[in-house]
Amino acid sequence: MEIKPIIRVENIVATATLDQNLDLSAVARTVSNVEYDPEEFPGLIYRLSKPRLTALIFNSGKMVITGAKSKNQLIDGFKKIIRAFVRHGIIIVGKPRIQIQNIVASASLGMEVDLEKAALLLPNVMYEPEQFPGLIHRMEEPKVVLLIFSSGKMVITGAKDEDEVNTAVYGILGRLRELECVREIPSML
Repeated sequence: MEIKPIIRVENIVATATLDQNLDLSAVARTVSNVEYDPEEFPGLIYRLSKPRLTALIFNSGKMVITGAKSKNQLIDGFKKIIRAFVRHGIIIVGKPRIQIQNIVASASLGMEVDLEKAALLLPNVMYEPEQFPGLIHRMEEPKVVLLIFSSGKMVITGAKDEDEVNTAVYGILGRLRELECVREIPSML
């Protein structure tokens, strides 16, 4: 039976541009669920509960949005923010743009990885077990960084879309199999 990796998006970080300046004091007075203390931080913090996202909003009209677990969730949350602004009398001119900067995902290969052997055979790796228990692999295509642990668990960072995450996980699994760096986890029967 073919073991399939389990992949989960943990966080998407995106930037958004409204192409206009915002009066953050006015936003803070009218929109609920915001924190604004310009003495502490130059941006306004807007937290949504559904979907569970946080947006850092700056007076330049730029935003950083974190917490989404999918592209659809990110877009839904962004639209919700824009609708809340409009509902509270904040006029949005132009067409807002959103761009994914980084996707952080986790994966479980369902197999153990021989990190010593993988460190010798894979290109673009750093493996210093006395410093960090995982192997760091800078993948060329897609351009992501993988933290691979002997348990077969992984963290994937640097992807720009969810397809890149899947391509990276299946790609490294295939490569580790070719190099004979994985072994099935013994069952506990």
